[in-house]
Amino acid sequence: MQLSDFSFDLPDELIARYPLDNRSASRLLHLGADGRHHDLHFVDILELFEAGDLLVLNDTKVMKARLKGKRATGGSVELLVERIFNQTTAHCHIKASNSPKAGAELFIGPDQVPVTVTGRHENLFIVEFSQPILQVLDQYGQLPIPPYFNREAEEIDTVRYQTVFNNPEKLASVAAPTASLHFDQALLEALAAKGVNTVFVTLHVGAGTFLPVRTTDIENHIMHSEWCEVTEETALKIQETQARGNKVIAVGTTATRALESAAQACHGKIGAWTGDTQIFIYPGYQFCVVDRLITNFHLPESTLLMLVSALTSRDHVLNAYKHAVAQQYRFFSYGDAMLVDRANNAQ
Repeated sequence: MQLSDFSFDLPDELIARYPLDNRSASRLLHLGADGRHHDLHFVDILELFEAGDLLVLNDTKVMKARLKGKRATGGSVELLVERIFNQTTAHCHIKASNSPKAGAELFIGPDQVPVTVTGRHENLFIVEFSQPILQVLDQYGQLPIPPYFNREAEEIDTVRYQTVFNNPEKLASVAAPTASLHFDQALLEALAAKGVNTVFVTLHVGAGTFLPVRTTDIENHIMHSEWCEVTEETALKIQETQARGNKVIAVGTTATRALESAAQACHGKIGAWTGDTQIFIYPGYQFCVVDRLITNFHLPESTLLMLVSALTSRDHVLNAYKHAVAQQYRFFSYGDAMLVDRANNAQ
C-alpha cells in the first residue's frame, strides 16, 4: 500500500487554529459500518451510544515541554522535552543552527538555567538538567501546540489543549489526545446518567505524532515509541463489556493504540499491560478490542489517517473526508470530530 493512497486536498482555511468557545459544540460526522456518513453534532453521541457501552479515554496530561534558550555563544536554541527518565535527565529534540555536541552547555529562559547535552539516543539528545525538569518546565516552558497552528502558544491553549479529565500525576505528553478535547464535564455526566461507562488508559503522546511518513511503501514506516498502560481494572471492564455484547468505544487514536497494544501483548485478548509501544495500525490490521472510534480529522498521508482507514476502509474514509471538505468541517486538533464504526470487512 502506497503513501499516496492516503492523500487528499485540504484547503488551508479549514485548519482549526483556535478552539470553539464550547468544547462540545463541534460538529460530528458519523461514518457507519456500511460506509454511509451522516452530519451531526458532537452532543448527538448521547443518542448513538447505548447503556452498557464503554468509553475508553486517555488520561495523560500535556507538559509545557517547549523550552527556549541560548548556547554559550549566544545563539538561540529550542528544546522539546520528549521523555523524562528521572528528575534531571530527559530525551529532547533540539532545534539550533547546528547540532550541539556532547558536553555542550545550553541556558534556558531569562534566568539562564544551565542544561548539558550528554549524548544522543537515536534522533534525540540526552540532556541533563541542573534543576528538576518539571520545575523548569513549569517556570519556563510553553505548551507544544501543533506546528500547523502556525502560532505561538497562548493563554487559551493552557486550558483548551488539555482534556477536562487529565490526571496531573500523568504529566508526560508533548501533544494532547485531541479527540478527548470535545468532552466537557456536562457531557460526561450526561453519558454516565444514560448508563454509558467510562474507563481510562494512559498513552504519553510523543512529538513523533506530527512527523510525516517518509517511505513510499507504508509498510516500511517505523513508528516512534510511546509509553502506555492498560490497568487490570480497565481490562476487566472491557472484558465485561464484550461479554454482554456492548460496544467498546475508543476516544482517539492514542486510546486505540494503547488498547490494541495491550491485546497484542496478551495474545489477542485484552489484558493488563504496561510498556513501550510502536504499534503501527494500517489497513489489513485485525482489531482485537475497538468497536467504534471517536477521532478528529487528520493530516493527509498521516499514520493517524491510516489507523482510521484500518477500522473501516480507505475508500470509506476518503469519501467521508471529501464530504467533510465540501461541508467545511474544521480539521485537526481543534477541529470537528468523527465517529467511525468498525466494518466487518475492513480493508
